[in-house]
Formats: sequence, structure tokens, C-alpha cells
Amino acid sequence: MDIFIRFLFDFLSQFFGGIGKIFLGLWNGLKDMFNLKTYYETVKTYSTEFTAMDWILAGITVLIFLTIVVLVVVLVYLLIRKYIRIRKSLVEQDALLDEVGKLNREVFKLTQEKERILAMKISQLGLKPGEASELDMEGEDGEKPEGSTDDEQEQEISPTGRSRFYKLTEIDKAMETYEPEKTNDELDLVGICETFRNYAASKMGLYYKIKIIRLFIASLSSSRLTVLQGISGTGKTSLPYAFGKFTNNDAIIASVQPSWRDRTELFGYFNEFTKRFNETEVLSKMYEAKYRDIVYLTILDEMNIARVEYYFAEMLSILEMPSRDEWVIDLIPNVWENDPKKLEGGKLKLPDNMWYIGTINNDDSTFMVTDKVYDRAMPIDINEKGQKFDAPVTESIKLSSKHMEKLFKKAKEEHPISEEIMSKLEEMDDYVIEHFRLAFGNRIVKQLHDFIPIYVACGGTEIDGFDYMMAKKVLRKFEQLNLSFIRDEIDPFISYLDKHFGKENMQECKEFLQRLKKSM
Repeated sequence: MDIFIRFLFDFLSQFFGGIGKIFLGLWNGLKDMFNLKTYYETVKTYSTEFTAMDWILAGITVLIFLTIVVLVVVLVYLLIRKYIRIRKSLVEQDALLDEVGKLNREVFKLTQEKERILAMKISQLGLKPGEASELDMEGEDGEKPEGSTDDEQEQEISPTGRSRFYKLTEIDKAMETYEPEKTNDELDLVGICETFRNYAASKMGLYYKIKIIRLFIASLSSSRLTVLQGISGTGKTSLPYAFGKFTNNDAIIASVQPSWRDRTELFGYFNEFTKRFNETEVLSKMYEAKYRDIVYLTILDEMNIARVEYYFAEMLSILEMPSRDEWVIDLIPNVWENDPKKLEGGKLKLPDNMWYIGTINNDDSTFMVTDKVYDRAMPIDINEKGQKFDAPVTESIKLSSKHMEKLFKKAKEEHPISEEIMSKLEEMDDYVIEHFRLAFGNRIVKQLHDFIPIYVACGGTEIDGFDYMMAKKVLRKFEQLNLSFIRDEIDPFISYLDKHFGKENMQECKEFLQRLKKSM
């Protein structure tokens, strides 16, 4: 045993002794680096032989040496300070996440406690859990309000009595005597854009450039989700809101909250105790839209204050389906006889005449919108207020969604993308692959065919529509690349755009590349 201990000591001492020599050497090196006495002795030794020129050169050498030492010390200090700041930030983030986790656990416990209290109250009243909906019609003392009978109470908890979808059932009742509205189907896309712009200016005091209006209308044809982004106060929310007023059908505004994490925030959920479905205003509007042939807009205000890919994930997937017959959401797993008429097997088919408009502010209080969202949506930048202009007094209209779809289809037939643009698209694709290692997806090509003809039919030009799509759908991805590696490729790419498209064209792409270059 003693022999093994000596062996172990000699064996490990080689390794640990080497580590000790490393630190000892580092310490001795630092001591030699900052040994001012040695520097002084060296200068003193040679000073007796220095000429005037030697003294000047020696002084310059000492000055340069001291500058380098000071810079190294400052750099080390800044690196240590930055590390401490980053470490502190990470610690604070971890603490915040722990606090959020604790709060979520407390909310879960409180919810369980509430359910236990409700169950006790139900038990005291001699009811079954499924009859809890009666509690909604009782006062605090447990008495039923005047005018309610036992039969009415029984209907609320019976599958064949009162519907568990109160709001949707009320819509069914209201629509029994509904007659389709008379719509203004004589306007073309240019007329819609100009009339809407004049209406917003004359009736609401909102001034938009005609290009923004064209982009907005064209975006409705290329995607069911449009994202309006830019600095605060430029009219992002006002634009779809004003369009709802213009079409005599107010847009529904869903103010996104930081706590939104799943689809129930949009559609609601079924309460097992009350046996009722808690419907949201968004769900009600979606259901109402199935009865009417007019344009509906749902505004997701501040949509990135929560993670879009959490609460809107199902909608992103469903709206990507090629057939509208597949645009279906599951609301409830079972069926009651008195469920709303437009629900089929507990499922709701999304209305063909509803579009979703999200507004985004990019600041410290919001989440970054991922590629998954941007690729499926049509982004529009609104970074400046429109200039005030004299607009004729213009009245609102009733706009049929079928008429809109008809105009979109007509535009694609009359203004297909030219072969010249498609040829330049392929060349640009090869260039971007070679120099930036990025490629266009099939989705972007499809959106080009859906967007550019409508943009042209709204009064724009083909090259401007192509420019905007390239800037927002392709070049935007450059921000995710290592900017230091593509710095030298930006100016050649601008020259490429000038050569192939003309110096007067592709301004959106060039401005984006210039901003990207400045940010490096």
C-alpha cells in the first residue's frame, strides 16, 4: 500500500506540478513586465552613451511603450467590466424567469383553490358538477333572481336546453331575418385605393401616401396575415381601423397581452364546471363573418408583445393550407344538439372574407418576430406620417369580399408577371446564392405572383412591386447573417442592381442595403 501511495504521489505530482509552474510562470512574467526598477536600470546603463538623437528616440520609445501598456490595461478593464455586466444581466434574467415560474405556480394553485371552493359550494347546494352553470344565475345569498324559473335553470345545464355558445347562438338568432347588404361592386382596385385614401383624409383626418394604400390592398391578396411595422405614431393601427370604417364594417381590435401563450386567447375555451364556452370577440366576429359577404378585418394590436408563434401558431399553419376547405379549427371535442348552426362536429371553418392585420413595434418591451411569421405574412413598413393634402369629401362604401376576390383574380389575368422580371429574378437568385448563401423559397415565388399583379392593378408599377417584395422577403434575411462576412459584398450587390434594373429602380432594396451597411 505504501508503494502505491508513493506511486500515486509521483504520478499526480507531475500533472499538478505542471499546473503550478504555469501559474508561477504567469506571475513571474507579470512581475517582469511591470518591474519598473529594471526599466530604470536599463535606461541608466545606456544613458551615459546616449547622444541627443539617441535621447529623442529613447523618449519616443518609452512614450510608445507606455501608451501600449495603458491601452492594454484599459482593454483588460473594459473586457472585465463587460463580462461582469453581461453576467449580471444573465443572472437577472434567470432570476426573472424563476420569478415568472413561481408566479405561474401560484396562479395554478389559486386556480385549483378556486375550483375546490366552487366544488364545495356546488356540493352544499346538492348539485352535480355539471349543473354548476346554475350558480351564474344566483345571487350572493344563493337565491335565484326574480323572473327565473326552475325550467329555465334546467335548460342552462341541459344539452338540449340553452346553448353553451351564448354569443354564437345570439348571432344565429339575429341572422334569421338577415338580408344581404347592397354593396358597391362597381369600383375597381384603383378606385378602391383612391376612394379609401380620400375617405381617410376627409372623414378621419388620416393622411397616407398612395403607395401605402396600394401595398395594403395588394397584401390582402398575397396573404391572410399582414404585418404593419414601424415607429410609433405613424398610423399602423389606424390604417386597418380606417379601412373598417370605410367599408362600413368596423374592424375588431384584439389587444395582445404579454400573457398570451396559446390559441385560447383568440378563440376562448370550454369551462368544464359551468359547461359554457367562453367566447372571445374575435371568435364572435369570425362566426358572424360566415353569414355575410363583406370584408372583415381583425387587428392584432401590438402582436409581438407576446410570442406570435405561440398564440397564432395554429392559424399560421391552417392559413397555409392550399384548400380553403382545410381552414378548420377544433373548438370542442363533442357535439350537442343545440350547438350553433355553423359549427360542424365541434369545428369551425374559418371565414373566407376575414383578414388578420398585426401591428408591430420593435423595442425592448417586445419579442422578435421569427422567420416563420414573416415568411407567411406580408410586411409593410410605415415609418413616416403622410403629408396633409386636400381631399374631396368622400363617403364610406359597402365592399363585398367576393367582389374583392374577383378583382384579385382579374388582376392576375390582366397583369401577369413579365418574362423579363422572372428572368431577372432567376439571375438575382443565382447571385444571392453565390455571394450570400441564401435562396428564394417557393412560398416567396408564389407570393410574388399573388402580390405584383394586384399592386399593378392598384396603380403601381411592376418593378416597384418587385422591388418591395425583394426588400421585405429576401434582403430582410441578410440581418440574420454575420454582417462582418458580407460587408464587402454590399457595394457590389448595389452595383449589380444598378446594372440589371437601372439606377432609378430598386430603391427599396438599395436603401435597405445602405442601412445595413451603416449598422456594421
